[in-house]
Amino acid sequence: MSIAQNRKALHDYFIEDRYEAGLVLEGWEVKSIRAGRVQLQEAYVVIRGSELTLIGSHVSPLATASTHISPDPTRTRKLLLHAEEISRLIGKVERAGYTLVPLDLHFKKGRIKLEIGLAKGKKQFDKREVEKERDWAREKQQLMKRNKAAA
Repeated sequence: MSIAQNRKALHDYFIEDRYEAGLVLEGWEVKSIRAGRVQLQEAYVVIRGSELTLIGSHVSPLATASTHISPDPTRTRKLLLHAEEISRLIGKVERAGYTLVPLDLHFKKGRIKLEIGLAKGKKQFDKREVEKERDWAREKQQLMKRNKAAA
């Protein structure tokens, strides 16, 4: 079940591979995410040493958050992946000019997981081309529908 999606990432990047990562979260963050108070629009994934971290995601604290904790909505969060997956991602990002983008925050077996994508940036003409293809597919469907209704 999806909690939040980063639709802008699909518009701005070609997604080559997808990986599912766990997140290191605090208690108030889990409650807020379960309530759907999270955004991934401006978020990105960075490699620091041999760890992946999620930067820029916004988790709005609930009004009922504990009084002895001062919540930081844009806190840097560590991502959890297997060591071999991390080393493979580091190699691809450093050599091939790829970047890591958060795509989808979802539940899996009661845990909160983040789907990250190994992505390559789209140029402006690529974005226009994708939009033209989408428009043509929509128009084709409408023509087919009209032809069936006329027959």
